[in-house]
Amino acid sequence: MKNVLAILNVFTESKQMGNVAEAISKLPEVIDVYEVTGEFDLVALVNTETIVAFRDFLREKVLKINGVKSTVTSIVLFTHKKDGKQISV
Repeated sequence: MKNVLAILNVFTESKQMGNVAEAISKLPEVIDVYEVTGEFDLVALVNTETIVAFRDFLREKVLKINGVKSTVTSIVLFTHKKDGKQISV
């Protein structure tokens, strides 16, 4: 069971954004990838077994992709609503 759900915000080199999106999309830990407006270039939803596995995923996979400048991560603590359905506590 994968226990760590993370929202990964990615800053890319402008000319590399398509290549970075493609490379991130191919990673098995990645659920969704979005090209977005605003502060970040890409947003990915990532699922790993543990926080240590996420750390390894970030260091050994994402940050080694050519064109990734930096990342900002938010770890999901609780889901209140998913797929249009409210989650009861």
